Amino acid sequence: MKHGLKHLIAALALTALCSCESSSVTETPSTYDDGRIEHGMMVLGKQLDDPYSVSNMTKALESLYPTKAGSVDVSATDLYVRFLPSDEGEYERLQELGVEMLDHPLDYEIVREGDYYHDPGIPEGDITWQYAVVSPDFPFPSDIRYEILDHCHITEHEVFTRSGGDGIDWDAVERESFRLTGNADMLEHAPGTKAGAANPSGRITLVDEMKPYATEGVKGVRVACNVFVKIGEAYTDEEGYYEIKKSFSTAPRYWLVFKNKKGFGIGLNLILVGGSSSTMGKHSQEGYSMEVSCESDRSLFSRCVVNNAVWDYIEQCKTSSGTIKTPPSNLRIWIFSQLSASSTIMMQHGAGVDNSDLVKKYLGDWATVVKWFLPDITLGFKKEEDYASMYASTIHELAHASHFQQVDKDWWDKLIEYILTSYVTSGLMTYGTGGEEYAGYCEVAEMWAYYMASKLFRMRYRGSAAMFGTSYWFYPQVLYFLDEKGLDYYKIFQAMVPAVTDRDKLKDKLLALYPEFKTNILLAFNRYL
Repeated sequence: MKHGLKHLIAALALTALCSCESSSVTETPSTYDDGRIEHGMMVLGKQLDDPYSVSNMTKALESLYPTKAGSVDVSATDLYVRFLPSDEGEYERLQELGVEMLDHPLDYEIVREGDYYHDPGIPEGDITWQYAVVSPDFPFPSDIRYEILDHCHITEHEVFTRSGGDGIDWDAVERESFRLTGNADMLEHAPGTKAGAANPSGRITLVDEMKPYATEGVKGVRVACNVFVKIGEAYTDEEGYYEIKKSFSTAPRYWLVFKNKKGFGIGLNLILVGGSSSTMGKHSQEGYSMEVSCESDRSLFSRCVVNNAVWDYIEQCKTSSGTIKTPPSNLRIWIFSQLSASSTIMMQHGAGVDNSDLVKKYLGDWATVVKWFLPDITLGFKKEEDYASMYASTIHELAHASHFQQVDKDWWDKLIEYILTSYVTSGLMTYGTGGEEYAGYCEVAEMWAYYMASKLFRMRYRGSAAMFGTSYWFYPQVLYFLDEKGLDYYKIFQAMVPAVTDRDKLKDKLLALYPEFKTNILLAFNRYL
């Protein structure tokens, strides 16, 4: 569903104000070939006759098995429905009930692919109709508007839904229904593949140009495909492989949904969903494999990089070597290709200063809606053109998200307020000069985030000497030095508690936790006064 204009403006305004400087690794721009992946609003054509409707499947059965049709019950295995949530709360309640929603009808011809669809009968800025397939016993909430569009019979359900169905080739019935409804052309299989039903499988891979001759799987992302109301989906494993359990007799439409198996979601399509989608077009019913690189569609590439960076960060947080609090499992990340700044505002989880006089002053009428389905992390990738740069920026913000988990909302509110104030009083310098109120919060937070980005960057790119943020007044070099002396990031993180609000308190906390490192702790902090 398309995100309301007011909401988007508020998000952009806050992102511009509350941001971290980019940790760009390269400044060389690249040229991207968008290929056939389309963006913008989807264009629909004519409505098609759904071959999976109970009436059409019944006609197909009668056509192939005239003597048996009267004794076979072609009952509804699924309901094709649409919902019209009035607000984000109703939308999220449907998600909690397990409803997988699409913002476009499933029985229409798609003339042009796109990131989203908005029904012309729904006012701009309102949530559009959400289409779904649910079981006949689905508990429809009485206070959420919905319409049952059709009763469907999808042949992969257990045979107990049909009586007297022995000896019937239900795949043949399905194909006959396609023929009778005027959709026979969809049954033409792709060159080089076998005719008939198949379970789609494949692999989605990602290329890091700084690690030549090696590809990695796109981890834990959802691969979905559909033909009319028949929808199949599966998560990729750590190597990027997937296998969809439903079989298809005709080439389905494939797309990637960036709502990861670990719970985090990646946007922004200008739609209000847990994760963005990247369409891949129609491909064989046997499956589709794709390799994504910096030469691929820009949005697809950046989403895949962020997806893998978050996955790897979460894995790194809990190892046999130690523990760092992971970001919230339902972390909401938005990617902006036209912004340079990134932020970890954690507004979905209660942080932010939307009611403060400061925000009201600079957002005006938008101040009352800045918490309306806003993200936790925003990533400004205007300057990030390659895997390495996107990876560094993402890790930086994830380190902030872990820090947020260790402190409290009040602590984070002070950090955000400092960043907002610094943008004005220090000549639009994101981090201020270090002498303003609450500067210590910024000092501690950014020391940690730049240190973590550098540390994990070096671990990924062996031989790299990356040290991000060393030109700023808060000196992440202190933590780099301690790391070299054996005080690793698992140990340092234990000191990132609410009481630590400036570098002196950080030093005292480290001394209290690790007296055996006293000499090196004092040396590190004294070196960068």
